Amino acid sequence: MNFLRRVFPIAGLMIAVAPLSGCNILIPDVAADSPARFVQETSPVFYQPPGVDPRRVRPIPDQPVPQTRELYKTQFHQTYGLPVTNPLHMAMYGELRDEDFTLPAIPVSRVQPQFLRQEVDYQTIERPGTVVVDTKARFLYFVEPNGKAMRYGVGLGRDGYAWSGRGVIQWKQKWPRWTPPVEMVSRQPEVRAFSAENGGMNPGLQNPLGARAMYIFKDGQDTLYRIHGTPDWQSIGKATSSGCVRMLNQDVVDLYDRLPAKAEIVVM
Repeated sequence: MNFLRRVFPIAGLMIAVAPLSGCNILIPDVAADSPARFVQETSPVFYQPPGVDPRRVRPIPDQPVPQTRELYKTQFHQTYGLPVTNPLHMAMYGELRDEDFTLPAIPVSRVQPQFLRQEVDYQTIERPGTVVVDTKARFLYFVEPNGKAMRYGVGLGRDGYAWSGRGVIQWKQKWPRWTPPVEMVSRQPEVRAFSAENGGMNPGLQNPLGARAMYIFKDGQDTLYRIHGTPDWQSIGKATSSGCVRMLNQDVVDLYDRLPAKAEIVVM
């Protein structure tokens, strides 16, 4: 009896395991170590469209790597990855709301760069706060301390109409009224409607004096010459006016805010 008690459990276990022998539960899968089987199971499978013989497909030739990138070229014919437009200039000469008027943006890309507002080294015997106009170079300098100056491009009077010398900016005005002098009215009768006797031209965007005017006096007398703004931005850097010093409207607003009372001016 003891023998049967020992045999029956073992026989039952063998009967239960027999149907599972096909699953190799008790037999390790040694074929996984076969290199041939490993290659077969892990080799990549490529998509092959029907009707296409991969042996007759021609490879795409390698494309040459471009050696020059056509991005933004400067006036010096160099190539950079940034736009050549100075964002600072865009801010200085963008649309400006001033008093009751809105000054339109100036297309700075069409103005010669040297005539745009910039701080420069400037050695002079003139004291800070003085205005110096260089008629030959078409620059106006506002003298600052420590050998610096704010430089602006200007338009000047034609030969025979320009004024030069040393004077004082006796007073300045925002959005001035334009009253052409008698001499100008006699030369240009078409401006008679804006003469002093007719009340002059109202302030505005088309007013020849622009957004600001600074009146030049010498020995206490009005010279009839002005530093003023202009809507004609294309005249900057040229000698086209009737003798006054004209500036970009955004620049004359900037100069007006810097200028002290009764500042000295030198036009040379």
